[in-house]
Amino acid sequence: EALGLFTGIGLSEAKARETLRNGALSALLRRAVLQARSALGPALDKATGTLLYNTAARLKDPKHLGFLVDYIARREILTDLQLSAALEYVRSHPLEPLDVADFERACGVGVCITPEQIEEAVEAVISKHRAELLAERYHFNMGLLMGEARNQLRWADGKTIKNEVDLQVLHLLGPKTEADLEKKPKVAKARLAPAEKQKVVVVENGDMRAEPQSLLEQLRGEALKFHKPGENYKTEGYVVTPNTMALLKQHLAITGGQVRTRFPPEPNGILHIGHAKAINFNFGYAKANGGVCFLRYDDTNPEKEEEKYFTAIREMVEWLGYQPYAVTHASDYFDQLYTWALELIRRGQAYVCHQKVEEIKGHNPPPSPWRDRPVEESLLLFEDMRKGKFGEGEATLRMKLVMEDGKMDPVAYRVKFTPHHRTGDKWCIYPTYDYTHCLCDSIEHITHSLCTKEFQARRSSYFWLCNALDVYCPVQWEYGRLNLLYTVVSKRKIIRLVETGAVRDWDDPRLFTLTALRRRGFPPEAINNFCARVGVTVAQATMEPHLLEACAREVLNEQAPRAMAVLEPLKVTITNFPAPKALEVLVPNFPADESRGFHKVPFHQTIYIEETDFREEADKGYKRLAPGQPVGLRHTGYVITVQNVIKDVSGRVIELEVTCTKSDVAEKPKAFIHWVSEPLACEVRLYERLFLHKNPEDPSEVPGGFLSDLNPDSLRVVHNALVDSSVQSARPFDKFQFERLGYFSVDPDSEEGKMVFNRTVTLKEDPGKA
Repeated sequence: EALGLFTGIGLSEAKARETLRNGALSALLRRAVLQARSALGPALDKATGTLLYNTAARLKDPKHLGFLVDYIARREILTDLQLSAALEYVRSHPLEPLDVADFERACGVGVCITPEQIEEAVEAVISKHRAELLAERYHFNMGLLMGEARNQLRWADGKTIKNEVDLQVLHLLGPKTEADLEKKPKVAKARLAPAEKQKVVVVENGDMRAEPQSLLEQLRGEALKFHKPGENYKTEGYVVTPNTMALLKQHLAITGGQVRTRFPPEPNGILHIGHAKAINFNFGYAKANGGVCFLRYDDTNPEKEEEKYFTAIREMVEWLGYQPYAVTHASDYFDQLYTWALELIRRGQAYVCHQKVEEIKGHNPPPSPWRDRPVEESLLLFEDMRKGKFGEGEATLRMKLVMEDGKMDPVAYRVKFTPHHRTGDKWCIYPTYDYTHCLCDSIEHITHSLCTKEFQARRSSYFWLCNALDVYCPVQWEYGRLNLLYTVVSKRKIIRLVETGAVRDWDDPRLFTLTALRRRGFPPEAINNFCARVGVTVAQATMEPHLLEACAREVLNEQAPRAMAVLEPLKVTITNFPAPKALEVLVPNFPADESRGFHKVPFHQTIYIEETDFREEADKGYKRLAPGQPVGLRHTGYVITVQNVIKDVSGRVIELEVTCTKSDVAEKPKAFIHWVSEPLACEVRLYERLFLHKNPEDPSEVPGGFLSDLNPDSLRVVHNALVDSSVQSARPFDKFQFERLGYFSVDPDSEEGKMVFNRTVTLKEDPGKA
């Protein structure tokens, strides 16, 4: 019975028998086929059968089988591409119930790609590679054209795209010649020197994989390498003491075996793109493993902390889609930390030292002459420090240990006569990161203390301090830091940029702080996807900005409704306009999915087009408006033809007089252009990279320092742009795709009667930036 069931969906008899030998697979496939037959009848076509087989073979969690088969049976998942997205979605969303609307968006359910869209996309890709195609002809890698076209139209049928590619390539190059049929000679690859090999590896680590796993899937995978809660002792390098097992038992009783992580930023600056990886890693790892994540402010340095940073940090965490389990502060635990410092002295593990800061800097400072001072003396002196009897820099409390990098006796407390934003004047001594961090992790019963690679040298001190005080000891795990080229993220350097007027503030859209990225219009999903594509790597990743921009395009293509705007307006008067007053034109918000609604724009006898969409003389290959060369007006159903060109005294074209013809009777134009009518005036800010060199902080690249590397063209302001009236109710941070121009976001500087837009990214990557 099962053999007939499986051959009935298109499996060969051999394949069906092979499937039957796999008990788990055959049971799932049988369930899937019977469910589909109950909906579609006993005769299932081979395409449906293939989808059912792939679902049963590739599904990791059988509880989603019925859910996915429903979509296949309803013909809403039709391709293997959609099925792959569906399987990826259910793997990435372990919590029930699934968000059906989000699932359908992720799988392209209901998306219809028209032949015109495929033609347009292929035409754009071929235009981009035209020079290489003409040079290499049929030896050119046609798979590259296919891949780029598919990236633009994710849910399009692959065969249709291939046919269109073949057709347009044939039209460009003509039939194959004898030379085209000759095999391309193989070029011997040069052997790389060891240093070059290393560079190649770095580039590969810093590039995006073709089919990245979701961040949650990667982090679930990392769970195989990380210890389970309560099994800290299984981690390599973890120090086990006679009290370890009892402390872990207490820990499990408090947490119930739940994964606990924390994101511990210093509130002395704005978060940047590197922090986005830390946020995703900490919150994402907890989420992926059913745990919780604390947002804990490391507020141990009152001199540099400001309320605006506390607020902005939490806003950015929540903007990226994460809700902290609890918001805590290192200062919440100042009393406990002080009590433990006294205990550390009593145990002979800490002492008061009078060496100057300059004396103990670096990795080979001279040993402290006060290292072996009596415990009672250190207790009295530490109390004097707390009472303010020592000036700043005159005394510190140091711990008796040597760190992994050779640094000896790190400082635990120092004197600072600065009021604290939360504790006021209660303290004039403040704990350091090396002392505070592991103990706060212990208090909050963190299971996995995830930090970047530069903190690896502090792992030994982390374990040492918890064990020296006989308190629960979490495990520190390190991961690779995320850096971006063409930028600086140092707080000190961003402050210098602000002070010198190179940027307006921390949220200037040319920066890569998270507030700046939000203001520029980057969706949080794009930043999270970028972090996922970077991967959960131990190696440091240095990425190109265009990879982040590519993630933004993917998200904005699905999220940003279309509108029309003109940056350099040219007035056009339609002399035979077909109505006495303005017509209303329906424009789809998302042309690829008209079910997502339309908006109305006026179409009047006076319109404005881009200056660059008109030429007095049409060159070969020029497809837009010119005398004798009509164009279509997008969404109107009309084609316009130039009748008269009006110029000012200097000879500059200031107006066109045209006639219009309905597109169903006119000859098909070579191009369709965007336009506006009865528009709103707006300001548009166009951004380029802030720095000219990849590594503006590298003296070998930029000997004059990062401030000498500023790009003078990093911001161009278009003061008199025009946009269609459909955007007039938009609020700050609302996003649009201005047709043919790029993705734009409403800037908070907008005011009544004058909207301001930031260009987030262009529609396509600029090859010159690659």
